[in-house]
Amino acid sequence: MLSDGPDDHGVVFYARDDDLVGQVTEYLLGVMRDDGVAVTLATPGHRAAIEARLEQAGVSLTSARDHGTYVALDAEEVTSRFMINGFADPAGFWRAISPVIKKATRQHHKVAVFGDMVALLWARDLTDAAVDLEALWNELAAQYPFSLLCAYPADVLSASEHADELIEVIAAHADRGTGWGPGDDVLAR
Repeated sequence: MLSDGPDDHGVVFYARDDDLVGQVTEYLLGVMRDDGVAVTLATPGHRAAIEARLEQAGVSLTSARDHGTYVALDAEEVTSRFMINGFADPAGFWRAISPVIKKATRQHHKVAVFGDMVALLWARDLTDAAVDLEALWNELAAQYPFSLLCAYPADVLSASEHADELIEVIAAHADRGTGWGPGDDVLAR
């Protein structure tokens, strides 16, 4: 599992939403319990399930939002702010994401981000845009100390028509923190 170090950029390939929600909740809880900030850029279904699990774990989301230690953004809405004709616009990405990350990192020593945006792009067959988005996250991480956990449905692993893009996704994570390196079994994690 991804640690919450400031340079970590991990990825989860999940078979069931419930498995993803459990891993994301654990990841975010670790940072929140250490007085850090948890940021989600999730689909409504994932966000609702994550928030329910956080509350079951004793987190007061109202208080966390009020104190800036929990920020929930809609992945679809945020993605629409930087996608232009099927391409991820770097300037639009920075305008949409960097203020949130900048504020969180200035106020707290640990920031953990979970994102569904790459999976949304992949599902629309915008695989090159998903790869570009991974690279944009890595550029942002060079400026601000935060950890990032991305998620893709496991069925992307069997889509041979996007094998090259999948290799690039894995490489984007291998280059940062605790992602995968050559020879690692992506299904084992």
